[in-house]
Amino acid sequence: MKILDRYIIKKYLSTFFFTMMLITMIAVTINYFEMVDKYINSNLSLKEIAVQYYLHFIPYINGLLWPLFALLAVIFFTSRMAKNSEIISILSAKVSYSRFIRPYLITAAIIASLLWVGNNYVIPRSNTHKNDFEVKYIKASLKSTLNHNIHFWLSPDQKVYIRSYSSGDSSGRTFRLEKFKNNQLVYTLKANRIVFLSQPNKWKLEGYEIRTFGDLHETLISKPNEHIDTSFNFVPEDFTRYANQMELMTSSELREYLTYEKDKGLDSGKKYSIELYRRTADPFSIFILTLIGVSVASRKVRGGMGFHIAAGVVIGSIFVILSKFSTTFSTNLSLPPVIGVWIPNMFFSLVAWYMIRTAQK
Repeated sequence: MKILDRYIIKKYLSTFFFTMMLITMIAVTINYFEMVDKYINSNLSLKEIAVQYYLHFIPYINGLLWPLFALLAVIFFTSRMAKNSEIISILSAKVSYSRFIRPYLITAAIIASLLWVGNNYVIPRSNTHKNDFEVKYIKASLKSTLNHNIHFWLSPDQKVYIRSYSSGDSSGRTFRLEKFKNNQLVYTLKANRIVFLSQPNKWKLEGYEIRTFGDLHETLISKPNEHIDTSFNFVPEDFTRYANQMELMTSSELREYLTYEKDKGLDSGKKYSIELYRRTADPFSIFILTLIGVSVASRKVRGGMGFHIAAGVVIGSIFVILSKFSTTFSTNLSLPPVIGVWIPNMFFSLVAWYMIRTAQK
């Protein structure tokens, strides 16, 4: 690694982490003053708030903003290099522009790798603790329980209905299980009450009725005053829902959940697919925004650093807006999740290619 590489990598990393620290402090301060009344009402100490909440809030907010931190950091220190005529000296020494941007890409790879590991494994675990704190002290509505007219599929040919469910004793009223074959109903299991017994998935049916249907015959077993123990492919946790529950799962858990939903014949995992693809798309965007930042800030202009920073803020804002639009279209319309998540990267890849081609060399 040459002196030029070490010089740029050092500047990139130091500026990036300084930017991260500065904006994180601002975000924590704003969030604290928004929530301070809830902390006071809950009689929480500063240590409890810091350890139980902000220790986990910081990874969450950084996971969202690292691509923008990278863009601002590149523009900031590259603009200063351009102002001091360092870039002109580098290019005048017969260093090609592609060679000049190589240390930028090396540093982008380091930051992107850290973000990828964080998005896929570290931040979801941290979000779980953050979410538990928010449910307990800030906003209880982030956690809810399905309790009325619950319909779901156990498999493509088995459907369950529960009229009412109580999380207090993990019991349900008016239970019905239906089995289908060739789109025809062939079996029903009804119970007045269903009660969870033990892990992994053992339930008790009280006052049950079993009915089977054949081509020319039908059977009925009715036990209104008896109970039976059996197993079903669902547990009480399946009735609990968290806001943005996909953010609490690691990527391996997301894949297992999507497989589980697919096996049940459901297509309700679109938000989960978007989250899974986003965790790879965000680290990749660091490379794109780094190239855009270099091409903008390496040009010595009359506006100097102020112009470069303004351009960076505009580019970052457009990137965020486009990301929100594309994921919204993917969630609510028929746009495939992988396309919706990667549209900003595809568009800005073309922008980066054009700006590198036309950069001052």
